[in-house]
Amino acid sequence: MNRRPLVWFAASFVAGSAAAAGLGARGAAFAAGAAALLAIAAVIGRQASRGVAIACLVGLCLAAGERLWADARNVTALPALAAAAEAEGPRAAYAADALGTIVSAVEVDGDRVQFHMEASAIHVAGQPPLRKAGERLLVQLRLSAQPEQEAAAAWQRGDQVRVAGELARPAEATNRGGFDYRRYLRSQGVHWLLKGKGAAAVTITAPAADSISAAALLGRVDAARAWLGARLAALYPEDQAGYMQGLILGIREDLDPEQFNRFARLGLTHILAISGLHVAVFMYAFGGLLKLARLPRERILTVLMAAVPLYVLLAGASPSVLRAGVMAVLGLVAARMGKLKDGLHLLSAAAVALLIVNPYYLDSVSFQLSFIVTLGLILGVPPVRRALPVWRKGGWLLDLAAVTVVAQLVSFPITLYYFNQFHLLSLLANFILVPFISFIVMPIGAAALVLSFLWEDGAAAVAKLSVYANDWSFALVNELAKLDSFRTIWGTPPLWWVGGCLLLLLSLFRLLDNWRAGRGDSAASDRGSPEDTVPLDAPDAYGASAANPPFKPTKRSALQAVIHAVVGTSLLMYAYMPDAFDRTATVSFLDVGQGDAALIRTPTGKHILIDGGGAISFLKPGEEWRLRSDPFEVGSKVVVPLLMKRGVHQIDLLIVSHLDSDHIKGLIAVIENIPVKQLWWNGTMKDSDDAAQLMTAALKAGVTLYAPKAGDTAQVDKATKLNVLWPAKSNVGGNEKVELLDDQNESSLVVSAAIYGHTFLFPGDISSGTEKAIVKQERAKSPEAAAALAPVSVLKVAHHGSRHSTSDEWLAYWKPAAGVISVSATNTYGHPHPDTLHRLEAEAVRLWRTDLHGEASFLVKPSGILSRPK
Repeated sequence: MNRRPLVWFAASFVAGSAAAAGLGARGAAFAAGAAALLAIAAVIGRQASRGVAIACLVGLCLAAGERLWADARNVTALPALAAAAEAEGPRAAYAADALGTIVSAVEVDGDRVQFHMEASAIHVAGQPPLRKAGERLLVQLRLSAQPEQEAAAAWQRGDQVRVAGELARPAEATNRGGFDYRRYLRSQGVHWLLKGKGAAAVTITAPAADSISAAALLGRVDAARAWLGARLAALYPEDQAGYMQGLILGIREDLDPEQFNRFARLGLTHILAISGLHVAVFMYAFGGLLKLARLPRERILTVLMAAVPLYVLLAGASPSVLRAGVMAVLGLVAARMGKLKDGLHLLSAAAVALLIVNPYYLDSVSFQLSFIVTLGLILGVPPVRRALPVWRKGGWLLDLAAVTVVAQLVSFPITLYYFNQFHLLSLLANFILVPFISFIVMPIGAAALVLSFLWEDGAAAVAKLSVYANDWSFALVNELAKLDSFRTIWGTPPLWWVGGCLLLLLSLFRLLDNWRAGRGDSAASDRGSPEDTVPLDAPDAYGASAANPPFKPTKRSALQAVIHAVVGTSLLMYAYMPDAFDRTATVSFLDVGQGDAALIRTPTGKHILIDGGGAISFLKPGEEWRLRSDPFEVGSKVVVPLLMKRGVHQIDLLIVSHLDSDHIKGLIAVIENIPVKQLWWNGTMKDSDDAAQLMTAALKAGVTLYAPKAGDTAQVDKATKLNVLWPAKSNVGGNEKVELLDDQNESSLVVSAAIYGHTFLFPGDISSGTEKAIVKQERAKSPEAAAALAPVSVLKVAHHGSRHSTSDEWLAYWKPAAGVISVSATNTYGHPHPDTLHRLEAEAVRLWRTDLHGEASFLVKPSGILSRPK
């Protein structure tokens, strides 16, 4: 600790901030107490001087205090209105207008406009005006006509505006493990949404000030960035323009979502996020130009110190590029002063500086990945490279291999925690594409952009080179991404697992370094005494020389390697199958808005998905301008992420109740992203794009299709049995044609699932007439067969609680103990109907509603059923 006081201080500072963020005041106090004991032990054990120990303890306490202070101040200026909104529920909204300043870039995407504003005054209908509010609002507008897009595009950061609309609280996570929009916005200091209709809801009271205010200055940067992005777009074809904008300037708005998803599958999205590699390439290229101009070294360093912050601003100033920029500037300052320190000190100083500026950076995924991967590269690449063979020619390949392997190992646990997937070809893709894109495509694109100011024809010719390179890299990415058999899905592991993996890697790096120090006597004599060995963080410590022969491990080192392998394998097995020995079944009714989706995990770990939600499109001809580049789609944005977070490696059975869009549209993304073994549906077809896309996706994926009929059963495992109650007759069989059926509700596939003797009933969207037919059919069965299904433990209320479903006769026959209504909080259909609610109340059915309670989840054991909190 005495050798690296800044590193230990930074580690303590980050730990204090993390403890306060994750555990609150009590957790921070506990962390401070534990740190004090560790500091005392370090001093007694002579691992640290008293001054270093005290500095680390002070750093932890300061960081924890800063985060707690920031949390205490990060509250709305409208507490009474917030309390009223919590009492009214998710539908609460209040007419309001706000006066303030636009403080973010204005995003125009289809018919949606979005920006942050700092409100100086807010007036809510029925309440006195709030002056000098200082409330940060997220403004969301839905445009009424296409010409309004041009008007909205003229708004910029720094403009003084008045916005009229409805104030509403951001949505919380309504599914277990789902995205918490309210928490995400709170980390940005936003507590309210202000939703308006049309560009007329915004009145510019004054344009961006000529004076150099922060917002006005950043508005100029936004304009410059957009201008540069437009020049890049003019140099490249439409399918590559957004990619090059993201690669060089960090502009992600025009990036093709499908192309981005292919990069994401292979773990290549870091290429599109401006990071340390981009800053390094920029410094190398710009520094080379300054050398050609024959500037002295000191002048070059000074110019780069000014140029790097400008590049950081133009690249979007995300946490990853801020980290890289701060490290670069600190390194340049140290080099200018002749006191350049190693990478660990620069990384530590950057972490402390950024968290002092904004403690909420710690919540950012890009911040965490950027710092952890950079730390891993600094600590891991030298020992890994020294452990590799010595090549007189082609040593750069081993250097690249060491960097790629270490980056993959260090990012692996973080990737699983946040993204729940890992492609086994990711290492190969990164090894080939990262250097190719970073050192060939990106410099050519940047050169073409610079040249476009001087010689447009020459810039187009240069850009043509990167167009061919992009065609090649896109083709490779597309082919690798298609190999789904190499793609693995992992449930979200606990934080202790992530920490354990990172500590294991740190131990492995130290083990490799110790192996090098223990190589044969001749090698040791060539190197000199242990004190003369190359330090771990020395910049020239990557390659072993010819004097370092391959190391032959001793029994002790071999045992250490075996221990590392066993622990690593155990961690991997636990992460991939955390509930391998759990015999508790789970039935979850997901909140997918105005639609249905239910996930069953059987006691043996098989997964059954019933419907997948989906929004109905109301676009009319001529309204194509409303389409957004990456529109919200419940399958890709809600259902698939939830399934992956819960470790669903495959869907053993996909049940489609009927082909209405609010039940199937989300399933298209499910089939495209998660393996499905078998699909049940009602045996009909519907003349709709969603139905055609679903069936096409299923056939393309090789899913087995089956149209069961009433009376069919399936024994999923020893404790789980499915019974089909409707349709009465299969529409498919032999040479029969598939019936084209527009009204699908009464042909819904009605299925009951008996788990440990407890019955869950899924009736689709049937109405009371079909309910009556099913009851009549069931009463005609033998008493033993009927008793096997009724009474029902949990009833999925048909057709979202429609007035014409869930009749008295239906409830009297099934006698459900509990019911679930899947419905949107903002639906315009009047669901659930008061009459249906009264019938359920009369039968003493305990009710869960996704619009009020979010996901309804039940744990099923032989002893009974328990409701599970989100």
